[in-house]
Amino acid sequence: MKVLVLHSDVAPDAPPDELDTLIAADAVAAALKANRHQVELAPFTTDPARFRKLMDGAHADVVFNLVEGVDGLGQHAPIAPKMLFEYGAVFTGAEEAAMAMTNDKPSTKRKLLDAGVPTPGWAEPPEWSGLQDATYIVKSSLEDASHGLDDGCVVKGIEKIKARASDCYKKFGGKWFAEEFIDGREFNIAVLQGPNGPLVLPMAEMVFEAWPADRPRIVGYTAKWDDASFESVQTVRHFGVETREPELAAALKRMCERCWEIFDLTGYARVDFRVAADGRPLVLEINTNPGIAPDAGFAAAAAQFGLSYDQLIERILEAAWYRR
Repeated sequence: MKVLVLHSDVAPDAPPDELDTLIAADAVAAALKANRHQVELAPFTTDPARFRKLMDGAHADVVFNLVEGVDGLGQHAPIAPKMLFEYGAVFTGAEEAAMAMTNDKPSTKRKLLDAGVPTPGWAEPPEWSGLQDATYIVKSSLEDASHGLDDGCVVKGIEKIKARASDCYKKFGGKWFAEEFIDGREFNIAVLQGPNGPLVLPMAEMVFEAWPADRPRIVGYTAKWDDASFESVQTVRHFGVETREPELAAALKRMCERCWEIFDLTGYARVDFRVAADGRPLVLEINTNPGIAPDAGFAAAAAQFGLSYDQLIERILEAAWYRR
Protein backbone atom coordinates (compact mmCIF):
# COMPACT_ATOMS: atom_id res chain seq x y z
CA MET A 1 0.00 0.00 0.00
CA LYS A 2 0.94 3.63 -0.34
CA VAL A 3 1.17 5.15 3.12
CA LEU A 4 1.54 8.80 4.06
CA VAL A 5 3.16 9.25 7.48
CA LEU A 6 1.75 12.57 8.64
CA HIS A 7 3.51 14.16 11.59
CA SER A 8 3.51 17.40 13.56
CA ASP A 9 5.31 20.31 11.95
CA VAL A 10 8.12 20.56 14.50
CA ALA A 11 10.82 23.24 14.61
CA PRO A 12 14.47 22.09 14.90
CA ASP A 13 14.81 23.83 18.28
CA ALA A 14 11.58 22.37 19.71
CA PRO A 15 11.61 20.76 23.18
CA PRO A 16 12.24 17.00 23.39
CA ASP A 17 8.60 16.03 23.80
CA GLU A 18 7.83 17.64 20.43
CA LEU A 19 10.95 16.31 18.70
CA ASP A 20 9.90 12.81 19.76
CA THR A 21 7.20 12.86 17.09
CA LEU A 22 9.89 13.12 14.40
CA ILE A 23 11.77 10.18 15.92
CA ALA A 24 8.55 8.19 15.90
CA ALA A 25 7.76 9.22 12.31
CA ASP A 26 11.15 8.04 11.05
CA ALA A 27 10.80 4.75 12.94
CA VAL A 28 7.26 4.17 11.68
CA ALA A 29 8.35 4.93 8.12
CA ALA A 30 11.22 2.45 8.40
CA ALA A 31 8.89 -0.23 9.76
CA LEU A 32 6.38 0.35 6.97
CA LYS A 33 9.13 0.09 4.35
CA ALA A 34 10.33 -3.14 5.97
CA ASN A 35 6.74 -4.37 5.57
CA ARG A 36 7.00 -3.56 1.83
CA HIS A 37 4.78 -0.48 1.77
CA GLN A 38 5.50 2.63 -0.27
CA VAL A 39 6.04 5.44 2.23
CA GLU A 40 6.05 9.23 2.17
CA LEU A 41 6.60 11.48 5.19
CA ALA A 42 5.16 14.97 5.47
CA PRO A 43 4.43 17.60 8.13
CA PHE A 44 0.80 18.42 8.81
CA THR A 45 -0.62 21.79 7.86
CA THR A 46 -3.90 23.36 8.92
CA ASP A 47 -4.03 25.49 5.78
CA PRO A 48 -6.91 23.97 3.76
CA ALA A 49 -5.38 24.58 0.33
CA ARG A 50 -1.94 23.27 1.30
CA PHE A 51 -3.50 20.28 3.04
CA ARG A 52 -5.55 19.33 0.00
CA LYS A 53 -2.52 19.73 -2.26
CA LEU A 54 -0.52 17.46 0.07
CA MET A 55 -3.24 14.82 0.16
CA ASP A 56 -3.94 14.96 -3.57
CA GLY A 57 -0.25 14.57 -4.33
CA ALA A 58 0.30 11.68 -1.93
CA HIS A 59 -2.40 9.39 -3.39
CA ALA A 60 -2.14 7.43 -0.14
CA ASP A 61 -4.19 4.34 0.58
CA VAL A 62 -3.77 5.01 4.30
CA VAL A 63 -2.52 7.98 6.33
CA PHE A 64 -0.52 7.05 9.42
CA ASN A 65 -1.51 9.93 11.68
CA LEU A 66 1.30 10.98 14.05
CA VAL A 67 0.15 14.56 14.54
CA GLU A 68 0.52 15.08 18.30
CA GLY A 69 0.10 18.84 18.26
CA VAL A 70 -0.25 21.97 16.18
CA ASP A 71 2.06 24.90 16.88
CA GLY A 72 3.35 22.99 19.88
CA LEU A 73 -0.08 22.54 21.46
CA GLY A 74 -1.47 19.04 21.95
CA GLN A 75 -4.97 20.43 22.45
CA HIS A 76 -5.06 21.19 18.71
CA ALA A 77 -4.11 17.65 17.63
CA PRO A 78 -7.77 16.73 16.90
CA ILE A 79 -7.66 19.11 13.93
CA ALA A 80 -5.70 16.45 12.03
CA PRO A 81 -8.26 13.61 12.22
CA LYS A 82 -11.01 16.15 11.53
CA MET A 83 -9.37 17.28 8.29
CA LEU A 84 -8.45 13.72 7.32
CA PHE A 85 -12.06 12.59 7.83
CA GLU A 86 -13.44 15.52 5.84
CA TYR A 87 -11.03 14.73 3.03
CA GLY A 88 -12.25 11.13 3.00
CA ALA A 89 -8.93 9.56 3.96
CA VAL A 90 -8.42 6.24 5.69
CA PHE A 91 -6.24 7.03 8.70
CA THR A 92 -4.82 5.41 11.80
CA GLY A 93 -5.56 6.21 15.43
CA ALA A 94 -8.42 8.03 17.07
CA GLU A 95 -11.14 10.05 15.42
CA GLU A 96 -11.63 13.74 16.17
CA ALA A 97 -14.36 13.45 18.81
CA ALA A 98 -12.55 10.80 20.85
CA MET A 99 -9.26 12.65 20.71
CA ALA A 100 -10.81 16.01 21.62
CA MET A 101 -12.69 14.54 24.59
CA THR A 102 -9.75 12.61 26.01
CA ASN A 103 -7.40 15.56 25.50
CA ASP A 104 -9.57 17.49 27.96
CA LYS A 105 -8.76 15.79 31.27
CA PRO A 106 -11.57 17.28 33.40
CA SER A 107 -14.15 16.47 30.71
CA THR A 108 -12.76 12.94 30.51
CA LYS A 109 -13.11 12.55 34.27
CA ARG A 110 -16.72 13.75 34.21
CA LYS A 111 -17.57 11.22 31.51
CA LEU A 112 -15.82 8.45 33.41
CA LEU A 113 -17.79 9.20 36.56
CA ASP A 114 -21.04 9.37 34.63
CA ALA A 115 -20.27 5.88 33.31
CA GLY A 116 -19.42 4.55 36.77
CA VAL A 117 -15.67 4.29 36.20
CA PRO A 118 -13.65 5.46 39.23
CA THR A 119 -11.27 8.37 38.83
CA PRO A 120 -9.60 10.60 41.45
CA GLY A 121 -11.53 13.65 42.61
CA TRP A 122 -10.65 17.01 41.13
CA ALA A 123 -11.38 20.73 41.12
CA GLU A 124 -11.10 23.47 38.52
CA PRO A 125 -10.76 27.24 38.59
CA PRO A 126 -12.27 29.73 38.96
CA GLU A 127 -14.84 28.23 41.36
CA TRP A 128 -12.59 25.37 42.59
CA SER A 129 -15.77 23.54 43.59
CA GLY A 130 -15.06 20.55 45.81
CA LEU A 131 -11.45 21.47 46.53
CA GLN A 132 -10.44 20.18 49.96
CA ASP A 133 -7.56 20.76 52.34
CA ALA A 134 -5.77 17.62 51.07
CA THR A 135 -2.93 16.69 48.73
CA TYR A 136 -3.50 17.30 45.02
CA ILE A 137 -1.45 17.21 41.85
CA VAL A 138 -1.81 20.33 39.70
CA LYS A 139 -1.93 19.31 36.03
CA SER A 140 -2.52 20.84 32.62
CA SER A 141 -6.14 20.39 31.57
CA LEU A 142 -5.38 20.07 27.86
CA GLU A 143 -1.74 19.05 27.38
CA ASP A 144 0.01 15.70 27.76
CA ALA A 145 3.67 14.57 27.81
CA SER A 146 3.91 15.47 31.53
CA HIS A 147 3.67 19.13 30.58
CA GLY A 148 4.65 21.27 33.57
CA LEU A 149 4.99 18.34 35.98
CA ASP A 150 7.78 18.51 38.55
CA ASP A 151 8.01 17.87 42.29
CA GLY A 152 6.30 21.18 42.98
CA CYS A 153 3.11 20.11 41.26
CA VAL A 154 2.13 17.93 44.23
CA VAL A 155 0.68 20.38 46.74
CA LYS A 156 -1.27 20.25 50.00
CA GLY A 157 -3.56 23.05 51.17
CA ILE A 158 -6.22 24.99 49.32
CA GLU A 159 -4.31 28.25 48.96
CA LYS A 160 -1.10 26.49 47.88
CA ILE A 161 -3.01 24.52 45.27
CA LYS A 162 -4.56 27.67 43.84
CA ALA A 163 -1.17 29.40 43.88
CA ARG A 164 0.49 26.52 41.98
CA ALA A 165 -2.21 26.60 39.30
CA SER A 166 -1.80 30.36 38.97
CA ASP A 167 1.99 30.02 38.68
CA CYS A 168 1.64 27.36 35.99
CA TYR A 169 -0.74 29.55 34.04
CA LYS A 170 1.71 32.45 34.19
CA LYS A 171 4.63 30.25 33.12
CA PHE A 172 3.01 28.00 30.52
CA GLY A 173 -0.38 29.51 29.69
CA GLY A 174 -3.36 27.26 29.07
CA LYS A 175 -5.74 25.71 31.60
CA TRP A 176 -4.80 23.96 34.85
CA PHE A 177 -6.74 21.92 37.37
CA ALA A 178 -6.09 20.02 40.60
CA GLU A 179 -6.55 16.26 40.88
CA GLU A 180 -6.56 14.32 44.13
CA PHE A 181 -3.07 12.83 44.47
CA ILE A 182 -3.21 9.05 44.80
CA ASP A 183 0.09 8.06 46.38
CA GLY A 184 -0.08 4.51 45.07
CA ARG A 185 1.06 2.25 42.28
CA GLU A 186 1.03 3.51 38.69
CA PHE A 187 0.12 1.50 35.59
CA ASN A 188 0.35 2.62 31.95
CA ILE A 189 -1.61 0.14 29.87
CA ALA A 190 -1.45 -0.07 26.07
CA VAL A 191 -4.56 -1.06 24.13
CA LEU A 192 -4.50 -2.06 20.46
CA GLN A 193 -7.52 -2.43 18.22
CA GLY A 194 -8.02 -5.83 16.64
CA PRO A 195 -10.62 -7.17 14.21
CA ASN A 196 -12.78 -8.32 17.15
CA GLY A 197 -12.32 -5.36 19.48
CA PRO A 198 -9.66 -3.92 21.76
CA LEU A 199 -6.67 -6.02 22.78
CA VAL A 200 -5.20 -5.08 26.17
CA LEU A 201 -1.44 -5.62 25.91
CA PRO A 202 0.75 -6.77 28.83
CA MET A 203 0.39 -4.24 31.62
CA ALA A 204 3.30 -2.00 32.55
CA GLU A 205 3.75 -0.83 36.13
CA MET A 206 5.99 2.20 36.63
CA VAL A 207 8.11 1.43 39.69
CA PHE A 208 9.97 4.21 41.51
CA GLU A 209 13.15 2.42 42.56
CA ALA A 210 15.36 3.76 45.38
CA TRP A 211 13.13 6.82 45.41
CA PRO A 212 13.74 9.45 48.12
CA ALA A 213 10.98 9.41 50.72
CA ASP A 214 10.56 13.17 50.54
CA ARG A 215 9.89 13.25 46.79
CA PRO A 216 6.46 12.58 45.25
CA ARG A 217 6.25 9.44 43.14
CA ILE A 218 5.29 10.90 39.77
CA VAL A 219 6.45 10.44 36.19
CA GLY A 220 7.28 14.09 35.57
CA TYR A 221 8.65 15.90 32.55
CA THR A 222 12.29 15.17 33.42
CA ALA A 223 11.60 11.47 33.92
CA LYS A 224 9.99 11.27 30.49
CA TRP A 225 12.37 13.37 28.45
CA ASP A 226 15.83 13.36 30.07
CA ASP A 227 17.10 9.80 29.77
CA ALA A 228 20.24 10.51 31.82
CA SER A 229 18.36 12.01 34.77
CA PHE A 230 17.86 10.31 38.13
CA GLU A 231 14.12 10.53 37.62
CA SER A 232 14.32 8.63 34.32
CA VAL A 233 16.83 6.00 35.43
CA GLN A 234 14.96 5.22 38.65
CA THR A 235 11.49 5.11 37.09
CA VAL A 236 11.49 1.54 35.81
CA ARG A 237 8.86 -0.24 33.74
CA HIS A 238 7.89 -3.67 35.14
CA PHE A 239 5.65 -6.30 33.57
CA GLY A 240 4.03 -9.41 35.03
CA VAL A 241 1.07 -8.23 37.13
CA GLU A 242 -1.17 -10.66 35.23
CA THR A 243 0.73 -13.58 36.78
CA ARG A 244 1.51 -12.10 40.19
CA GLU A 245 -1.87 -10.46 40.87
CA PRO A 246 -4.49 -11.87 38.52
CA GLU A 247 -7.44 -10.23 40.27
CA LEU A 248 -5.91 -6.74 39.98
CA ALA A 249 -4.96 -7.44 36.37
CA ALA A 250 -8.49 -8.55 35.56
CA ALA A 251 -9.92 -5.36 37.08
CA LEU A 252 -7.48 -3.20 35.10
CA LYS A 253 -8.33 -5.06 31.89
CA ARG A 254 -12.06 -4.58 32.40
CA MET A 255 -11.57 -0.87 33.00
CA CYS A 256 -9.43 -0.50 29.87
CA GLU A 257 -12.11 -2.21 27.79
CA ARG A 258 -14.77 -0.02 29.39
CA CYS A 259 -12.79 3.13 28.57
CA TRP A 260 -12.46 1.97 24.97
CA GLU A 261 -16.24 1.56 24.80
CA ILE A 262 -17.15 4.80 26.59
CA PHE A 263 -14.98 7.02 24.42
CA ASP A 264 -15.48 5.10 21.15
CA LEU A 265 -11.74 4.64 20.74
CA THR A 266 -10.12 3.34 17.56
CA GLY A 267 -6.62 2.30 16.53
CA TYR A 268 -4.56 2.36 19.70
CA ALA A 269 -4.51 4.14 23.04
CA ARG A 270 -2.99 4.11 26.51
CA VAL A 271 -4.92 4.17 29.77
CA ASP A 272 -3.09 5.44 32.85
CA PHE A 273 -4.05 4.27 36.33
CA ARG A 274 -3.16 4.75 39.95
CA VAL A 275 -4.01 1.97 42.40
CA ALA A 276 -5.01 3.31 45.81
CA ALA A 277 -3.80 1.86 49.10
CA ASP A 278 -6.99 -0.18 49.41
CA GLY A 279 -6.34 -1.84 46.03
CA ARG A 280 -8.86 0.19 43.99
CA PRO A 281 -7.70 1.09 40.46
CA LEU A 282 -8.60 4.62 39.39
CA VAL A 283 -8.29 5.96 35.85
CA LEU A 284 -6.08 9.05 35.65
CA GLU A 285 -6.37 9.77 31.94
CA ILE A 286 -6.65 8.27 28.48
CA ASN A 287 -4.08 9.06 25.81
CA THR A 288 -5.27 8.55 22.22
CA ASN A 289 -1.92 9.76 20.90
CA PRO A 290 0.56 7.71 22.96
CA GLY A 291 4.20 7.68 21.92
CA ILE A 292 5.02 4.80 19.59
CA ALA A 293 8.73 5.35 19.07
CA PRO A 294 10.70 2.08 19.43
CA ASP A 295 11.81 2.99 22.97
CA ALA A 296 8.35 4.03 24.15
CA GLY A 297 6.12 2.11 26.52
CA PHE A 298 3.67 1.06 23.83
CA ALA A 299 6.38 -0.74 21.87
CA ALA A 300 7.65 -2.34 25.09
CA ALA A 301 4.17 -3.71 25.85
CA ALA A 302 3.85 -5.02 22.29
CA ALA A 303 7.22 -6.77 22.62
CA GLN A 304 6.01 -8.45 25.82
CA PHE A 305 3.01 -9.69 23.85
CA GLY A 306 5.34 -11.10 21.18
CA LEU A 307 5.03 -8.43 18.52
CA SER A 308 8.13 -6.97 16.92
CA TYR A 309 8.13 -3.23 16.26
CA ASP A 310 7.46 -3.82 12.56
CA GLN A 311 4.53 -6.10 13.45
CA LEU A 312 3.10 -3.52 15.84
CA ILE A 313 3.14 -0.82 13.18
CA GLU A 314 1.48 -3.21 10.72
CA ARG A 315 -1.26 -3.97 13.28
CA ILE A 316 -1.92 -0.24 13.76
CA LEU A 317 -2.03 0.23 9.99
CA GLU A 318 -4.50 -2.65 9.59
CA ALA A 319 -6.74 -1.20 12.31
CA ALA A 320 -7.36 1.87 10.15
CA TRP A 321 -9.62 -0.30 7.98
CA TYR A 322 -11.68 -1.82 10.80
CA ARG A 323 -13.94 1.22 11.17
CA ARG A 324 -14.61 1.58 7.44
